[in-house]
Amino acid sequence: MTVPLRAALYLRVSTARQAEHDVSIPDQKRQGEAYCATRGYQLVETYVEPGASATNDRRPEFQRMIEAGTTKPAPFDIVIVHSFSRFFRDHFELEFYVRRLAKNCVRLVSITQEMGDDPMHVMMRQIMALFDEYQSKENAKHVLRALKENARQGFWNGSLPPIGYRVVAAEQRGAKVKKKLEIDPLHADTIRLTYRLALEGDGTNGPMGVKNIAVYLNQHRIFTRDGGRWGIGQVHRILTRLTYVGRHEFNKRAKNKALKPISEIVTVEVPQLIDQATFDAVQVHLRARNPKVTPARVVSGPTLLTGICFCADCGGAMTLRTGKGGRYRYYTCSIKAREGETGCNGRSIPMEKLDSLVVEHIADRLLQPERLEEILASVLDRRQERAGRRREHINELNKRAAETGLRLKRLYDAIEAGVADLDDPALKERVTSLKAIRDQAQADAARAAAMLETSGQQAITPQMVQRFARTARERIRIDGGGYRRDHLRALAQRVEVADREVRIIGSKSNLLQTLTAAAGVRPATPGVRSSVLKWRRGRDSNPRYGFPHTHFPGVRLQPLGHPSGRADG
Repeated sequence: MTVPLRAALYLRVSTARQAEHDVSIPDQKRQGEAYCATRGYQLVETYVEPGASATNDRRPEFQRMIEAGTTKPAPFDIVIVHSFSRFFRDHFELEFYVRRLAKNCVRLVSITQEMGDDPMHVMMRQIMALFDEYQSKENAKHVLRALKENARQGFWNGSLPPIGYRVVAAEQRGAKVKKKLEIDPLHADTIRLTYRLALEGDGTNGPMGVKNIAVYLNQHRIFTRDGGRWGIGQVHRILTRLTYVGRHEFNKRAKNKALKPISEIVTVEVPQLIDQATFDAVQVHLRARNPKVTPARVVSGPTLLTGICFCADCGGAMTLRTGKGGRYRYYTCSIKAREGETGCNGRSIPMEKLDSLVVEHIADRLLQPERLEEILASVLDRRQERAGRRREHINELNKRAAETGLRLKRLYDAIEAGVADLDDPALKERVTSLKAIRDQAQADAARAAAMLETSGQQAITPQMVQRFARTARERIRIDGGGYRRDHLRALAQRVEVADREVRIIGSKSNLLQTLTAAAGVRPATPGVRSSVLKWRRGRDSNPRYGFPHTHFPGVRLQPLGHPSGRADG
């Protein structure tokens, strides 16, 4: 008795149009099952790949089938497809996978293109694969040409619109509905707020960078279109996208994300959400704030203050210099070292002396419970203020949802009374818009209330402050001498060296973040620290020394002495 061959069906369509015609998944399955029945094959597995291109192998079911067909022993003897184009539209890849299966004694069989295994039939299969690949590329070229012409006429090509816009039907051409973009009233204010934060800030700290804008939006429970949290990439795309000034660029990038030539890009006129002057100002602001990546040596170098120590006169970095064959190590102004006294008068400080001075002052002055409570008091007060603003925001959202609900009720009453016609397209669109506004307001209010309740449980107690101060003073030092760089940089982000003093500058928010993470209140949020001055409160026991950014108290240290290391006074 002959054992029947075991067969696996592979079914694929790449577009909705194919699914509606003679190569649909059900039709392929019916033909495959009939083919197996007439030839006495035993159908053991069916792999279905809906909506996947055959120009590459990034197809889950295809890979699952290949994995099964190349294992030993294989669970099937042949793979049946409707045509070779269902398997692959790339002649090289087709032959590659045919040979992989053949090494495990598994054959590829086409229902509509039956072939043998002799050299002539192999050549015919390869020629047909070349034609399939050519046809696929020609189809892609014609489709792209049609999409570009559609864009030139000002119509939208069907992708997800940028946040702040929505797609609406604009024109009927035969069976096709042409669509355009219009401003989405639900999310347009979020786009305007993002640009305002980039130029003006929130009224407390001046213009914001991309990261701070994302943090602000997330903290204020302003969600993305799908209810998610904002990221740096999303905010940057909003701030640099020409669509918002009324010029959407279609066909800008290739499949590999590379920019296409300007001649290939089609500009589509869309409603303007941001004026050109504001957009240009934001671009200048972004270029000015272009972040500098911290070199690896700042993290792994041998010196404690590398990357955060600067000359108070010229602002240049203090770099490590050695003398006497490395026996003496100094922090020296890099500008003076490179340009001489014409660049900066500069100074040199013994490395051990400056390291010890900075660490001891932080341990003795900053890491005291009373001092920490004093420093963090204003931050915690601002948190309370933000909580109050969030409550007001929740009330506004609830009020907006209620008002929108009343408008919907009045429309429904008008429809029931016969004053308005539900079949009126404008009325349908208005009802849909009001429902979207109401639902979004209700969802935002619920999320904001949940976040407010969570943040209310994150109280900083005196016991936490005392424990943090004690632990930080211990961990900033290493047994046997030396200091821990990571602990120091959590407390101080900039050290400025002058002739008679050293200024230690840091961020209250970084300090609070480190404290809460150490206390287990909430996880620390990793991020790249900014080199912008953020410490130095305006009026406290320490003088300001003319620095414009005065958000965290600076500390005036004892005289350092001369570059020779001799103590002065």
